[in-house]
Formats: sequence, C-alpha cells, structure tokens
Amino acid sequence: MENIKGQIEERILYSDALKEDMTLMIYKPANYSPLYKYHVLIAQDGQDYFSMGRIASLADELLGNKEIQNIIIIGVPYKDVQDRKEKYHPKGSKHKGYLRFLGHELTSYLDKEFPTYQMGMGRGLIGDSLAGTVSLLAALHYPNTFGNVILQSPYVNNYVLDKVGEFNETHLLTMYHVIGTEETDVKTTDGKTKDFVIPNRDLHKLMKEKNFTISYEEFEGDHTWTYWQPDLRKALKVIYR
Repeated sequence: MENIKGQIEERILYSDALKEDMTLMIYKPANYSPLYKYHVLIAQDGQDYFSMGRIASLADELLGNKEIQNIIIIGVPYKDVQDRKEKYHPKGSKHKGYLRFLGHELTSYLDKEFPTYQMGMGRGLIGDSLAGTVSLLAALHYPNTFGNVILQSPYVNNYVLDKVGEFNETHLLTMYHVIGTEETDVKTTDGKTKDFVIPNRDLHKLMKEKNFTISYEEFEGDHTWTYWQPDLRKALKVIYR
C-alpha cells in the first residue's frame, strides 16, 4: 500500500541574530491537523536531508506504518560552502548568531506557527558532518530547548570535546550517534584531510562517562550520503518510536 505524501513548503524567516533572511523547508505529514501535537526535528544541511537524505519520503513511510510519532521536519539549507562553514564551525564568524537563531528565533516561530509540544523533548536537531557539530553544540547550549540530537558522522575537535566535558545536564538530552569505520581520511572544507573515526570514538567514550542517554553505532562505510541516507530510518525510529 502506497503511503500518502505529506506536504513540503518553503518559507522565509528573517533572523535578527544573523541579519539575513533564512529559508525554511517545512515538511508536514499527510495527516497534519492543528488538533494534534507534533515533535519538531530541525535539520541543518536542510536541502541535503530533503534531496539526498530523502527524509520526507522516509517520514511518510514511517508515519504511514505508525512506526514513529507525529513529526514536523524543518530543513535549514545553507547558501554555499563558505556560508555553511561560517555558521556551523565553532570558529565561524556567524556561529554564535546561528546558535541564537536556532535556540530563540526559529523555535519561537515554530511554536507560534504549529501545534508543537513546546518543551525540550519535543524538539530535535539533526546534522551530518559539520551540520552534526552545530546540532550538538546548539543542544549543549540550549538543553531545555532541544532534547533530542541525531549526529551522523559529526566533525569533532577539542573544542567540541571540551563543551561536552563541561556539560552537566546530561539527563536532558537523548543522543543518536553514528560514525563510519572508513572515515579515516575525510576531506574538509579547508582542503585538508582529517580522521573522523578516533575523535568520534573519543566523543562517544566521553558521553558514556558522563551518562548521556545515547545510541551509538559504527557502520561499515565512508563520509557520504550513501551511508547516512539508509541510516536515517534507524535514527528516526530510535528517537521517535
């Protein structure tokens, strides 16, 4: 039986924190009604999650089979590689503004526009690579706002590990974290190559020591959507079952 498709619409939200218009890709399920309550999942690399990740079709299927709870998915696309780095990288010039955009402006807009749960466990963040990094840092910065985080092969450096090490409200967050065993030679935006495996293992070890609620797995594969796309099914089911 074919699942009924939800709707994807595009909206523009002006961000005071970033002083620019932000495009939002909004997926609403086929059964959407203001009479229901919805979880909200915000995807960094938003265009990629909708096109390469096929997250809307997957949500249609999982919702149609009643395998996940009611969900609205918000994709936040980046303009270009430089824009992505400035917003997502901890040292990026727009990084702090982007965190404020997520934690204050976007969440208050979504709570006003849609019937959301309006609490941490009702809001999630998802991202791959550097988009995973900014998702994690946003949750650590606003743990009462974002309670669920899906990390697909995040970029991890000492700054990220320090932020996790300093964080003590681990009971507020639920994590899903994967890394590919072949991600030993990943090309980063500055043209260099980096081993993602060891830092991700260090991150997981630290999260376990600090008693985060976490689902962690290593898949056989590299730093591409070839592996993140099929992993999305498990990620959504683990967090939103």
